[in-house]
Amino acid sequence: MSNSFFKFRQFTIHQDKCAMKVTTDGCLFGAWSASQVRSQESEVRSILDIGTGTGLLSLMLAQQCKVNIDAIEIDKSAAEQARENVLHSPFAGRITVHCTDIHDFAFSEKYDVIISNPPFYEKELKSNKTNKNIAHHNEGLLLKDLLNLIKNNLSTTGRFYLLLPYKRKEETERLIIDAGLSALHTIFVRQSVTHDYFRMMICGGHAPYDTITNEISICKQDSSYTDEFIGLIKAYYLKL
Repeated sequence: MSNSFFKFRQFTIHQDKCAMKVTTDGCLFGAWSASQVRSQESEVRSILDIGTGTGLLSLMLAQQCKVNIDAIEIDKSAAEQARENVLHSPFAGRITVHCTDIHDFAFSEKYDVIISNPPFYEKELKSNKTNKNIAHHNEGLLLKDLLNLIKNNLSTTGRFYLLLPYKRKEETERLIIDAGLSALHTIFVRQSVTHDYFRMMICGGHAPYDTITNEISICKQDSSYTDEFIGLIKAYYLKL
């Protein structure tokens, strides 16, 4: 059973009301994205987090970047919990949680950063719990739709960040091109140095890029964290 909360250095994520819990790959994605955004912070005025869940990604970004963040969550219970997590953090003044379908969100600006850890699965077996289906499956938000939303609402020089299953690599590459976007940087993620890839982290934008590809392993063969993982996550994890 997942813990009801996960304590980070500067904030705590309560997750008993959310179907999507804190995961190691989600933390890695948040830390990597935040480090990328921080390196270009002078060019970033606004951030959009699509499908915020517990609010984890927004809080990780807010810890590194003093930028206003809109966090969208369709599930009412998850949105309430994200609001609570934000309210009890040092960053409450810079994160606004909106409980709405992203298709109904009233966009008033184009965002310099759009980040999403979207539902992973399309046309696969589903749970009998509605909130789990929303969190894990593309219920009303296919990857194609998400990429078109990104294209239409990302500033000209903005960047988007996605965490997706590695098994959807070829499909994702095609859909990014079909949406008129381009991948700048893709990192393939392994659970350990002995495992196959299971996730991919993507940074992209409007401009045509020659994609840079790298890989990262979370753990060494002895199950301890790799230096690369620690370098990204140490600003957040208490025990590093």
